[in-house]
Amino acid sequence: MSNRVVCREASHAGSWYSASGSQLNAQLEGWLSQAQSTIRPARAIIAPRRVFILGPSHHVPLSRCALSPADVYRTPLYDLRIDQKVYADLWKTGLFERMSLQTDEDEHSIEMHLPYTAKAMESHKDEFSIVPVLVGALSESKEQEYGRLLSKYLADPSNLFIISSDFCHWGQRFRYTYYDESQGEIYRSIEHLDKMGMSIIEQLDPISFTNYLKKYRNTICGRHPIGVLLNAVAELRKSGLEMNFSFLNYAQSSQCRNWQDSSVSYAAGGLIVH
Repeated sequence: MSNRVVCREASHAGSWYSASGSQLNAQLEGWLSQAQSTIRPARAIIAPRRVFILGPSHHVPLSRCALSPADVYRTPLYDLRIDQKVYADLWKTGLFERMSLQTDEDEHSIEMHLPYTAKAMESHKDEFSIVPVLVGALSESKEQEYGRLLSKYLADPSNLFIISSDFCHWGQRFRYTYYDESQGEIYRSIEHLDKMGMSIIEQLDPISFTNYLKKYRNTICGRHPIGVLLNAVAELRKSGLEMNFSFLNYAQSSQCRNWQDSSVSYAAGGLIVH
């Protein structure tokens, strides 16, 4: 058996974000310093030992979830180690595929969260691992199945979950041009559509979220990772665990006013366990 360490390169560094560690570090420090705290200062914190990152598959057809063949994910800041024990436990369930290294490096949905993760955890960089999971185009029953499976990890306070998703991709180039004229300008209609979905996510109701997607076909790229999270929460709520989800910010890449325009929406929020 080979003991060679398999590394996933930071394949989108230099195009989607800076490949320079010092420049990226300075950018992240600047952006994070502008973040507004929504709660009072903490007297103590518990840093996660394990960070799960669920991202949608953009490039390969996938009807299940897939694990990386890598041992390490490189970032311009420092390397992130995959938790091979958790990977082995997930693999034993028979529910996961193994993606190729090429597929892993082609995909951006997980990678785009790695620099922020590395920066946020830099004071604990030798004390935590990551669990990247590529999520395919899951059926409702599959979302429930993966939600049940991952619920025990979500219940563990030493774990943190990151769900990778944009919101509405609007415009002819995305083949999605839903427009509710009663909302005024196109970008207002997009915001109204997105915030309907965001409100349902805040209710932590997987069935209502699925029904919303069926009705409006909103092009939320991470709808299946979100569905898995909502089903994991639903499983934990059965045992009396109280949780709240709140969105903290919403933005659009541009304001669409005519049919030639296009935009991508972004939203960020957090899940609190009581």
